[in-house]
Amino acid sequence: MESSLPLVLTRDGNGPLHLQLAEQFRAAIRDGRLQAGHRLPSTRDLARELSVSRSVAQAAYDQLHAEGWIAGRTGSGTYVADVVPLQPVLRTAARPPTPAGPVLLTLRPGIPYISPTVDAGWRRAWREVSGQAPPGGYEDVAGLPELRDALVEHVRRVRGIACGTENLMITEGTSHGLRLLLSVTRRPGDKIAVEDPGYTAAALTAKQFGLEVVDVGVDEDGLQVSDLGTDLSAVYVTPSHQYPLGGRLPVARRNELIRWARRTGATLIEDDYDSEFRYDVAPLPALAQLDLDRVVHLGTLSKVLSPALRLGWLVASPEVVNQLAAYREQVGDWPGWPMQAAFLAMLRDGYLDQVIRRSKRLYADRRNHTCAVLAPYGQIVGQDAGLHITLLLPPATDDQAVAAAARAAGVEVAPLSDYRRTIPGPPGLVIGYATPTDANFHQALTILCDVLRTT
Repeated sequence: MESSLPLVLTRDGNGPLHLQLAEQFRAAIRDGRLQAGHRLPSTRDLARELSVSRSVAQAAYDQLHAEGWIAGRTGSGTYVADVVPLQPVLRTAARPPTPAGPVLLTLRPGIPYISPTVDAGWRRAWREVSGQAPPGGYEDVAGLPELRDALVEHVRRVRGIACGTENLMITEGTSHGLRLLLSVTRRPGDKIAVEDPGYTAAALTAKQFGLEVVDVGVDEDGLQVSDLGTDLSAVYVTPSHQYPLGGRLPVARRNELIRWARRTGATLIEDDYDSEFRYDVAPLPALAQLDLDRVVHLGTLSKVLSPALRLGWLVASPEVVNQLAAYREQVGDWPGWPMQAAFLAMLRDGYLDQVIRRSKRLYADRRNHTCAVLAPYGQIVGQDAGLHITLLLPPATDDQAVAAAARAAGVEVAPLSDYRRTIPGPPGLVIGYATPTDANFHQALTILCDVLRTT
């Protein structure tokens, strides 16, 4: 049976005629006006009926045939294919947007200060990238070779790691480097030790890969190495500024940790966040400088320039880097060229060093002020480095309630209990001092002090 449908084609900018025609046939099949097995007019008859050229009708049929809506039968004609139409999704009317509440001031940790004005060095880097032609194919899976060379010099100079380009891979940051490492070098059921309290995202990532997370306590110096068992496959550690309590793993304990790893064959995963910012003496050399066969070092730009850049690096033995590179080549998981090229420009003209020097002055002043105004309310720990301090509160305090009261008053602050998993300890607040503008920083501290006085 041939179809007789109210087909209307317009020449007023609604698209090519053959696509208009194809869409009207689709709509008729979807809503049931055309059923499976219905015979369609020939292209000659359809063109005559619509007063268009036969090529328009033929192009519409070709499109519908390619998509599977119609099928030809030799010597018989063209028919609607056996397509079961989907029922349309019923959409409810969109709710009006909820009126925005007051803007919260943030004292949460882990986010650097981002100036509202654009630095000249930042502009120079992106101008340099915009003047370059992009690569003709996929770049080196371990990262832009020139950037890896420059980063090798950087980590040698500022972190004391004696390594070569074969030891370094560009990542999209610490979390990406950790996921990459766990996906390639660990197996479900392996045990990994994670500091408690510690970086909750690291523990969650390990669990997502099927690893068994073993919580290990920390003290004022960081990870308690003596508590590590002999059946561990890996240890995730923050030796330069334990997250979130701020302990700095001393040399003797670092040596003990390396000896333990050599004895057990475990991998030490060094999260080197915040290492650029130490306010009493020069930053401690990285744990990786002691043994690249046992340590995988994770660095990031998130705490220096911006978390939005999603760029970092991984330093490890050549064998590990080659394993990761082979995996990345299979899955296509590496950072894009423009960001790598811009970072290379920032390294070459000294912009990264400039930002670190300027930021250290700002953060040192803010650290001093934060400690001075919060000292009456508890014990301050972790103040010698990083972008946050931890305020330990009296034992009976509910830090969740204090954080909730602060939020109700207009300030976001992280309760220490959010970073604990199984090992108990005192309540507290983890307070970042880097992110706000100067005015918001002082206002937020004033509000927080008012909350601490009344809770």
